[in-house]
Amino acid sequence: MKFAEADINGGYLIQGYGSGRVVINERVYTDGLIVSPEQLIIGWGPATMPEMSAEHFDALIMLAPQVIILGTGARQIFPDPALYFSIMERGIGLEVMDTGAACRTYNILMAEGRAVAAGLILN
Repeated sequence: MKFAEADINGGYLIQGYGSGRVVINERVYTDGLIVSPEQLIIGWGPATMPEMSAEHFDALIMLAPQVIILGTGARQIFPDPALYFSIMERGIGLEVMDTGAACRTYNILMAEGRAVAAGLILN
């Protein structure tokens, strides 16, 4: 899906997504990544949700977001609650959804000026 009227001047914006890929600021990515308004970290994350570890969440926490969006691939798959306990302890919001919904939600929160970080699995 391609988003209309994308403005790349305000930070890292997701302009489109599809099976196994995402477009950010006119560049196509095919590996898992973290995106926030100020940072793009490529090569992040597990290939699939069963491989999700605390270290993957730690990489998101390091960005000090108010909200973490976790895009779990083609389907919404919740990680083991023990893995994201440290997020809840810090008072950081966590939303888990399929990657398409995560892309849309990230853009909305970014446009609102929120401190958001999205971890996207692109399988």
